[in-house]
Amino acid sequence: MIDSAVLYALGVALIFVGVLVIVVAVVLLSVSGGGKGKAKGGGAVIIGPVPIIFGTGEKSLKTVLLLSLALTVMLVVAMVVYYLLLG
Repeated sequence: MIDSAVLYALGVALIFVGVLVIVVAVVLLSVSGGGKGKAKGGGAVIIGPVPIIFGTGEKSLKTVLLLSLALTVMLVVAMVVYYLLLG
């Protein structure tokens, strides 16, 4: 089995990588000058196997919907595999 210290270190490393990606994106956006444009985006909150989707554009909503459905399917498959292996 995986040691809890390894999982803790992996979680901390992923947080630092996420912060680094945000900082690099902000720096690249400020360097490029970023002209006028429209921002469109979306997101999803997944509570258990139920995704709650929100967004501003039709294309972004479809993308978030597909990604959240894929994540939900992977979650259900992982739960079934976990149950079968330990059941």
